[in-house]
Amino acid sequence: MSTAYAPNAPLGATPNPMLPELFRVRRLISETADTATFVLDPADGGEGEAFRPGQFNMIYVFGMGESAISISGDSADPSTLTHTVRAVGSVTKPMLRLRRGDLVGIRGPFGNSWPVDDAVGRDLIIVAGGIGLAPLRPVIYHVLRHRDRFARVSLLYGARTPGDLLYKRELPAWRGRFDLDVRVTVDAAGSDWRGRVGVVTTLMQGMNVDPDDAVAMICGPEIMMRFAALELSRLGVGEDRMFISMERNMQCGLGLCGHCQFGPSFICRDGPVFRYDALAPLLAVREV
Repeated sequence: MSTAYAPNAPLGATPNPMLPELFRVRRLISETADTATFVLDPADGGEGEAFRPGQFNMIYVFGMGESAISISGDSADPSTLTHTVRAVGSVTKPMLRLRRGDLVGIRGPFGNSWPVDDAVGRDLIIVAGGIGLAPLRPVIYHVLRHRDRFARVSLLYGARTPGDLLYKRELPAWRGRFDLDVRVTVDAAGSDWRGRVGVVTTLMQGMNVDPDDAVAMICGPEIMMRFAALELSRLGVGEDRMFISMERNMQCGLGLCGHCQFGPSFICRDGPVFRYDALAPLLAVREV
């Protein structure tokens, strides 16, 4: 594995990356009380842009503005775009009020990608917290499509409550596979919950992996990613083989506006996927 993690050149970017292309909402899937998955088709009937697992689009809601949203669909099927969106801001809240047939503007894809090629032949640990499963979903699709290329694969997923779990139709299918170790936990639950209760790091106990030859991909709240990386380090996984997705303050997608600057890096241009050892010192600094 290389000693540094450099961004990939964007795939399929439009000739003018500041000019949105029109997409039409084909399907909406309610995931939780404040989260939905959108399936989008090009409004002109053409093909969607190719993308890599981990890249994001800028989605424009007319009259409201843009928001950076990771692509959560299958990179092997770029004919449609899939995004899972949580209503947390002035753009994503009205986004969840869209209906089938409505139009949105799409710029992208932007950013680099999860290093799935570096994980070939190795054990792969996927750690997701809450909405962080959405940017990792394309990795899961890729791994399952090429399952013979990877050694042991573990998916560790945590959410606040059972009602906050994403992809409730897919999770049981993933858990039912013999070639995938899927562990799910929630922070709090009622008496009707039969699964685990606790933070996501508790799922790492008893994992059957080779820490000296494992690659970890982590996405979720920053504090969760820090503690997940700390626990993985205790298990013997090197910080140079841990990758995190930093999705904060991205407003232009091109590193021009400066809103997403994080130390010497611009998250939209140099990320959103970073090798953990490159960012670990900054993650511990308040107000960076």
